[in-house]
Amino acid sequence: MIGGRPQLIPGRGQAIIENLLVGLRDMIEPIVGKKAVTATLPFVLGFFVYILIQNWSGLLPGVGTLGMGYEDAEGHFHITRPWIRPANADWNGTMALAIVAMVGWAYIILKYAGFKALVVDLFGNKANKTEVGTVMWVMLIPIFLFVGLIEVVSIAIRPLTLSVRLFGNIFGGENLLHGMNFIPVFYFLELLVGIVQALVFILLFSVYIGLICNHDDGHEHAEH
Repeated sequence: MIGGRPQLIPGRGQAIIENLLVGLRDMIEPIVGKKAVTATLPFVLGFFVYILIQNWSGLLPGVGTLGMGYEDAEGHFHITRPWIRPANADWNGTMALAIVAMVGWAYIILKYAGFKALVVDLFGNKANKTEVGTVMWVMLIPIFLFVGLIEVVSIAIRPLTLSVRLFGNIFGGENLLHGMNFIPVFYFLELLVGIVQALVFILLFSVYIGLICNHDDGHEHAEH
């Protein structure tokens, strides 16, 4: 364990780890809701650490710069098959990560909201019958069914959008470093990009869960 053996009175390392975990939990709890936060936290923590390590590994000497390639007419060598490459600079890696995220999303949604809640959230009539009237409420049913179909399509393409966003930023940053001959300022920018992209991924993952699981908490806050 990074913080050493857990103690009742935490040392410096344990205190740092505990504060980071508490801060991460406090960040995602308002998004996913109190019921789902316990199950979501391990996924979020695992995704964040994995993505951050993969993003920053591209900054190590030799990663992405050693391998097989060709030399152009001007004498510049171009790498076409690097021997070592960050997983997030390859679309296969980010697509696999996005699929794992959506499997985790489905598990949390079905466990803490249920299949019925998912169907109602997608296709249910969101209008208040007492406010709009029975006739208008019935007329709105086809509209909400159509909106539900659009939402199903958006859920189906989430693995694509999650993977392309991460892959595009990391692959583009890798090419930028190579093109700029590894100027130190771009190393600093890529450190920031690595953190930001890891945060974006876990926040989107949390938002997808909160859209289904956080309705009850929202009603409780409104009542208070």
